[in-house]
Amino acid sequence: MAGLDFSSNDPKEQEDDTMIAHNARIGVILFLIYAAFYGGFMLLSAFWPGLMSRPVLGGVNLAVIYGFSLIVVAIFEALLYLKLCRTPERGRLK
Repeated sequence: MAGLDFSSNDPKEQEDDTMIAHNARIGVILFLIYAAFYGGFMLLSAFWPGLMSRPVLGGVNLAVIYGFSLIVVAIFEALLYLKLCRTPERGRLK
């Protein structure tokens, strides 16, 4: 259909270099925290498998509890990253 323009009239979002560096720093810090948490899981699994098989919470072993907590921590860190990287302008409704 000739003459129909479906492109957006909204201007492209511009981020300055300081905002990009700030967001990258937060991302690296959160990644290192998660990598340390995951490294603990791997060390326990590799060197102390007997400890990972012990029941901890309601008969569920430490490996399962730690594995689920890895998932929960990843989701929490993703939400925290979104919160910390939000600028006041992006958070407002139009």
